[in-house]
This record gives sequence, structure tokens and C-alpha cells, in this order.
Amino acid sequence: MINIEIDGKQIQTENGSTVIEAAHQAGIAIPHFCYHKKLSIAANCRMCLVQVEKAPKPLPACATPVSEGMKVFTHSEQAVKAQKGVMEFLLVNHPLDCPICDQGGECMLQDMSVGYGQGHSRYHEEKRMVLAKDIGPLVAAEEMARCINCTRCVRFGQEIAGQMELGQAFRGEHAEIMSFVSGTVESELSGNMIDLCPVGALTSKPFRYKARSWELSRRRSVSAHDSLGSGLAVQTKNNRVLRVLPLENDEINECWLSDRDRFAYEGLNSEQRLTKPMIKQGGQWQEVDWQAALEFCANGLRQIANGAGAEQIGALATGNSTLEEMYLLQKLLRGIGSDNVDFRLRQSDFSADGKQQGAPWLGMSIADIGRADRILIVGSFLRKDHPLLAARIRQAVKQGAQINVIHATDDDLLMKVAHKAIVAPNAMVETLAQVAKDAASKHSNGIAGSLASGERVAVLLGNFAQQHPQAAQLQALAQQIANVTNGKFGFIGDSANGVGGYLVNAIPAGKGLNAAAMLAAPRKAYVLLNVEPELDCADAQQAIAAMQAADLVIAMSAYKHGATEYADVLLPIAPFTETSGTFISSEGRVQSFNGSVKPLGEARPAWKVLRVLGNLLKVDGFGYETTQAVRDEALNGVDVAARLNNAVSGIETGAAAVNGLQRVADVPIYATDAIVRRAVSLQATKDAMQPKAWLHSKELSKLGVAAGVQVKVAQGQGSALLEVAIDDGLPEGVVRVAAGHPATATLGAMFGTITVERA
Repeated sequence: MINIEIDGKQIQTENGSTVIEAAHQAGIAIPHFCYHKKLSIAANCRMCLVQVEKAPKPLPACATPVSEGMKVFTHSEQAVKAQKGVMEFLLVNHPLDCPICDQGGECMLQDMSVGYGQGHSRYHEEKRMVLAKDIGPLVAAEEMARCINCTRCVRFGQEIAGQMELGQAFRGEHAEIMSFVSGTVESELSGNMIDLCPVGALTSKPFRYKARSWELSRRRSVSAHDSLGSGLAVQTKNNRVLRVLPLENDEINECWLSDRDRFAYEGLNSEQRLTKPMIKQGGQWQEVDWQAALEFCANGLRQIANGAGAEQIGALATGNSTLEEMYLLQKLLRGIGSDNVDFRLRQSDFSADGKQQGAPWLGMSIADIGRADRILIVGSFLRKDHPLLAARIRQAVKQGAQINVIHATDDDLLMKVAHKAIVAPNAMVETLAQVAKDAASKHSNGIAGSLASGERVAVLLGNFAQQHPQAAQLQALAQQIANVTNGKFGFIGDSANGVGGYLVNAIPAGKGLNAAAMLAAPRKAYVLLNVEPELDCADAQQAIAAMQAADLVIAMSAYKHGATEYADVLLPIAPFTETSGTFISSEGRVQSFNGSVKPLGEARPAWKVLRVLGNLLKVDGFGYETTQAVRDEALNGVDVAARLNNAVSGIETGAAAVNGLQRVADVPIYATDAIVRRAVSLQATKDAMQPKAWLHSKELSKLGVAAGVQVKVAQGQGSALLEVAIDDGLPEGVVRVAAGHPATATLGAMFGTITVERA
């Protein structure tokens, strides 16, 4: 540690830290624009000039390393004169936009100019003009004349997002920030540039001119779109969510937010929102009151339970439902005598059920992944499935960590990959088995050699591996590799409350059917919680067929969706911003939140709907007053940490035989759940474009088809017309076709054989 003095205050700080870091640590404010604790030092705004004893001139606090005995003065006459001089230069060309600027009330330049600006300007020349730029549907760069060239946005792209999409061109007074190559910003983390911009140059396109910062109410919440549990500050006005910002937490999302978490709120205000209960009568939808709708549901379920038997009733939920909703759903089903309840909708292999020792989880904390020095990621579209986890791993790679990948596609992770094995889905078990064998032999190179040379090893299974038809075998082998390398093994969960679903037993027990079995052998009745079966299930074709074959389908949803074709009753429930509840993230972190706005129209929180259904069906123990009461009962006697366990035993491994082209199905980043699918701005991005059929160029030449033409992709009983495209990062023998999208909802399972022919 080094001893220094700042403004007469004795401070101890680490060797290698800078004056600004030491000052912040001691609670001493130094004005700055270009400095940011998560970015590299640029030292180009000069606002942080301070006086250092024996130095001939003021020095930038952000770029001046501390030394033993150093004396710093942040508010001396010399320092303040320098800071005021810099402020005067910054305001020379700054437009007088404050009354109409979207950043008003949150602008660092506005705040600093009060303390360091003059009451008048000595300059009378015309201010320079910088033209507006269109950099995509999320980030607005309409007023680039406001830019003070701090380069925070440029450094964020290079250092955190991993791709330099903005850069600084020209010199002197002609210098300006602009996009290049693609002309737009397409990173899945681009919205963080808005937070980083200290002036109003980069603003939120969806939020522009919607409200002033002081008009907004703020509520804490938790992200419902992936398994990380990122903290959200939900900002509302007139009972509408108008903006979402990150809540800083270094253990989870640091100070960042993915674009999916940031802009998905637009889906909450969608025109497709379901606001009144509806019943289908004579093929026509009728709006009814809640009493009639709930009695219809209760009578229908009672008749089927008494007639065909309770085992003919099945319940499906998404993993983005709250802990309380899942707990009450399984309690209701079991109360009427059925064990058919599941939330693992995209899973196709359930052979680990009964052999799994606890709830599958990340196997370590999120922060631990950033500290690992050797990482093996099996079957993950990492950047798109978990953007913030990818950013954390990117930082670890910069610190010397080695990342290894086994997957069916060679997507650019925007970081250096030490070793990778890109193989067809049916070869993944064999490939992982070879790595396990090599790791055990100790005489290894490649992936096994990389893992063997590490001290802190992490082996992670992604969404693709968990949805794989041999998921249990991949799990057993990954566990074996982690044991041999003294590493940690975990699942990067695919939903906000996947761990919670296991902890409250929203999975079948005894003779109960899992999600796949419930759809393969259709039930007489289905209760759907937040589910759009045609987009949320592993086999869309099978899911629709099961729904159409049922006598009663109760759809509890925030939206009117495909259920209007096959459901008998639609119950409008509140999305996560309109109800209180709890999510348990993939690292086992229990986070409860309150509603940010009141439910829209006649929508009701799903836990209340389930409570009334339980009472109407005369199931004991449905007298809850609050979500806290439900949560306390659900977790009563549950030691969350003790229940988290990835160990699995008794799994046989073997190769899978496949004839013909194999399907590789990703769920696009902006098609993962009902809210995201309705966020207009996210649906205008490149990532939300119409799916294509991607093949290796050799496969295209075998088919005699050129890239860009329409092809007929067929699977099971259905087909889709898609544009064909080349991706030589795919292995031969596969075709990549996205799932979870209306254009491909007519196709079958996410894995399996698929045919492609000229349309």
C-alpha cells in the first residue's frame, strides 16, 4: 500500500492506482468526463486536472499514478483555474440545447458547468456543426454536435462489447465520432453507450422525447429475460414503463445491461396485450368478467378430472414465471390429483430425472466465471444467449484466461478462443467423451491440455447442450471433466427462474409426465402459464397438434397470441413489471421484487388467478394474502444452497445415429420470450431479421442451390419457405434454422433430421 495526501487527507491506496481512483476511494470528488472505472484511460477531456506538489503544471488525475508521499490538491487555485479553463473550451462549440435535450437533468456537462463554467462566453465565432447519424433502431445519434469527444462509446465497443463499431475520425475541431464498416451499431450491448455518454450526443431512440428524468418514478426490479438476474431500475410515468436502466452490482451485471433487458419493456405496452378475460363460445371469442371465466375454468377441470381422470390434465409454464406462480401452479395440479407439471419446455432429454442429485445451477458464482483461468463452454450461443456473461468472459480472456468451445456452430465470440471443436449435434457426445478421456490420461493437448494447465477451471453447458437429445450424457461427461481437472461444472440456465422451478417442484414426480411426454401423448386439458406453445416448445409442430387435440386449453397470458386458434379461455395475467414475485438466478441468488406499475386493464397477477382457481376447485391451503406468504411457504425448509447440485449418476453414454441433414436450432436473442418478441425496436434490429437456412458451401453445391434463393425446409409434417445462406463455420451435414420464430413454427423438433430442397 502507498501513503498519499489529498486535500490534506491522509489516504492509503494500492500501488499502481491513479490519483482519481485514490480520491474516489476516499470520497473526494474530482470532475471528469472521459474517465470511467470500467474502461481504459484516455485522458483526453482534461477536466480532472489537479495540482500535484512539485509538479510544474496541473496533471490529469485519471492518468497520474500515485507515488509514496505524494501531495495532491483538487480544489487549489491552480487546479480550479485549470478545470475552469477546460470547461470554457468544452462549451465553445456546445449547442445551447439544454431546454430540449433528452439528457437534461442527467447530463454531466450540465452539472459540471454549474460549478466550473463562466456566466458568459468570451467566444463570438459560430459554433461548429456535426451532422446527425443513423446508427440503428436503438441508439440515437441525432445531435452529434453535442459530443465532447470523450471516446467512452468507442472504448466501450472495443473493450467490453468486443467490436469497434464507433470510432473517432478527423482531427482538431473537425474530430467527430462516427460508425464505420456496417454504418450501424449492432452489438447486443449497444445500449450501454447511452448510459456512458456524459452529454446528450447518444440517447435512447425508443425513449426519445417521451419524458423528462424528473417526471419519472423509479422502481427496483430483476430481469426476466435470462438467467443472470441483472438488477433493473424500471422508470415509469402515468402507469407506463418508459425506460429501463441497470442497477449496478459487481457480482452480477456490473454496471451494464444487455439490449434485451434494456429495451424489452416496449413489449409491455404492446397493442397485443390481453386486457379482459375471454371465452370461446361457438367458435367466437367473447369478453366476460373474471368470475365467469374462472368458474368456466374450474368447471372444465373438475369435469375432466372426474371423468377421464386427473392424469388427463397437464400444466406447462415458462421458466420466466415467478417462483410464486410456479409454486401455486404445481400445488393446484397436485391438489386435483395430477403430477403433470413442467417448465422445461425446450428440453428434449429427460433421462436425468430421478438421477440428478439436486437443482441444476451455474455451479459457481457469476463473479467466479470472470476469475476462471480455463473455461470449457459446451453447446452455447454464448453472445446471444447470455450477452453479459460473454462480456465477463471476454474480460477474463484479456487477463490471460483460455476459453475452449465445443459446439455445432462457429459463431464469432469476439474474443480469442484457445481451442474449439465444431461438430454436428450427433457427434457432440463423442467429442466431449474424447476430451474426458484425454483429460484423465494427463498426456493431453488441445482442449484437455488447456484445461489441465489451469488452476481455476470452469466447465459450462449452454442452452444448446441442455436442449440436446443426449443432454444427460453431455452432463455426465462435463461433470467427469470437471472432476479430473479439479474444476467447477455448471449449467448456464436459459430462463430467469429455471433454478426456482426445480426448488418448488414445478416438475413431474412419480408417474407424472414431463413437458415432452405431455405433448407427445396429448392430454384432455392443458393449463398454460405464460406459454406460447408454438414458439416456446422444443417441438412446435407437436405442441400445436397437442393443443388442437385437447378438450380444454386454459391460456394464462399477458398477450393475445396463437392461443386464439386452439384455446378455450384466455386469462389476462400481469407481466413481471406489474406484479410482485421472486426469481432465483442460475447462481442460486434469491431476488424478490415489487410491481413497477399497476396491471393493465383487467389483467391480474397470475398468483392471484391461481389462488382463486385453487379455492374454486376446493384445494386446501389457497388462502394467501401476499406473494411474500406464497414465497415463504414455497421456500419453507428449503436450504437453497444445499439443494443446488449438478451431480448426476447412472447415465450411459453412446453415439446417436442420424441419417441425412441434422437441424441446428438457436433461439434468436430477440425471440426468447413473449415480452421480447413484442418489443418493436428490438424487432427492427439485424438480430431479429427473418430466419434463413444456413448451410456449409459444400452442402449448397451438393443441393445445386445458390445462396440467396428460396428453399423449402421440411421436417415431420410441416415445412417452411426460407432464404438459403452460406456459413462455412458450420460443420457439413447440418442446416441451421432458428426456432422460436413464427416463420419456423411449422417445423418439428429443434434437433433431428431435416430436408432442404429448391422451392
